[in-house]
Amino acid sequence: MSKIIWIAIVAFAALPGCSKVTTENYAKLEMGMEYQQVVALLGDPDHCDSVLMAKNCVWGTPPKTISIQLVSDKVALFQAEGL
Repeated sequence: MSKIIWIAIVAFAALPGCSKVTTENYAKLEMGMEYQQVVALLGDPDHCDSVLMAKNCVWGTPPKTISIQLVSDKVALFQAEGL
């Protein structure tokens, strides 16, 4: 039984290391990228807000986040914090 608990603890501790919110992935972002290309790179966003044809999505949690503004599902602006 304790072996299962130990494996669960190790697996849970490794989760933060699996984040795709990295400097390397941020450097791969380009203006005009399609939303699906961004999702392929960063995974599903943690949060999105939409107004008309514009969408603001955030990947990660503070202090490490990547924010991307999309217009017609194409990257218009992007910024990183804490990377």
